[in-house]
Amino acid sequence: MEIPRRITFDRLHNFRDLGGHRSADGRPVRRGLLYRSDSLAKLEGRDWDRFLALGVRTVIDLRYPWEIAARGRVPVSEQFTYLNLSIEHRPYDQAAIDPAVDPWRYLADRYAEVAEDGTVELRQALEAVAGSAGPLVFHCASGKDRTGLLAALVLSLLGVDEDGVAEDFALTEAATDLLIADWAALHGGRTPLWPGYGRAPEEVIRLFLADLRAEHGSVHGYVTGRLGVTDAAVGALRARLLED
Repeated sequence: MEIPRRITFDRLHNFRDLGGHRSADGRPVRRGLLYRSDSLAKLEGRDWDRFLALGVRTVIDLRYPWEIAARGRVPVSEQFTYLNLSIEHRPYDQAAIDPAVDPWRYLADRYAEVAEDGTVELRQALEAVAGSAGPLVFHCASGKDRTGLLAALVLSLLGVDEDGVAEDFALTEAATDLLIADWAALHGGRTPLWPGYGRAPEEVIRLFLADLRAEHGSVHGYVTGRLGVTDAAVGALRARLLED
């Protein structure tokens, strides 16, 4: 029986293990080494104990510094190193997306902006994933868009096919209602203008990957070309995260 990748917390809604997917050569991605999440600033009490029990050694926070100032960050611990790598450089209000536009194309275009603008931070994030001495988690606010983009790059570099990448991306859909509730709690009980808030259908990441391939030939071509990540670092990432 397949082990569920989603890990249950009381206040985190979108925490999961990226292990369990299979590379094109049949090797599985190791469990317990790479996690993705919504904001770890929500950790407290039993959730904090559960988180520490995972043995995380590196936390990468993909949010803007002003988001961290407003909403907080993961509690400080000697167990792990904390990195703030804000990969998005053009803020937008997702809750206020015009319902008349094609939302999935709109989001894919925002991801393309991140891929273009956040080259320094994305390179640093991938190098951290490759070089971490133990379990690592990366997160943004909802664990959906910025986190989903980085997860797609990592899984693609590991040789996971597009169906596997898209399946992982769409797992966020199980958390949509709770993400909407979090937004409402922070905004006086209001409802987001955009009815698709918190959604993560496969189409979004498939559009983004298609655009990346059209521009750079492949995810590997983008990472080693535009980002400047070395083949040695990609090899280290694969060695660390793929079972023999």
